[in-house]
Amino acid sequence: MPTEWKLFADLAERAGDKHVTVDAAAGDTVGDAFDALLAAKPALEDRVLENGELRSQINVLRNGTNVLVEEEGLDTELEGDDELALFPPVSGG
Repeated sequence: MPTEWKLFADLAERAGDKHVTVDAAAGDTVGDAFDALLAAKPALEDRVLENGELRSQINVLRNGTNVLVEEEGLDTELEGDDELALFPPVSGG
């Protein structure tokens, strides 16, 4: 079953779309889905990676939960029908 990423702000602009479907399914990890996203949309790489690692200000959500803070990071295992989202830094007042 494919998994869909939702991209926001300049990440969507770089990818050319707000929604990107990748080949990742239940049992794969968020990291697997992330690697598939970068393979499908290489224009994102310089924005979300630094020295081959995820930039600290990029937020990765699974079903609305930040996997980097509240779950097992990119090692978080996907379940059926998960929604993934990638957010750049957000500021404002």
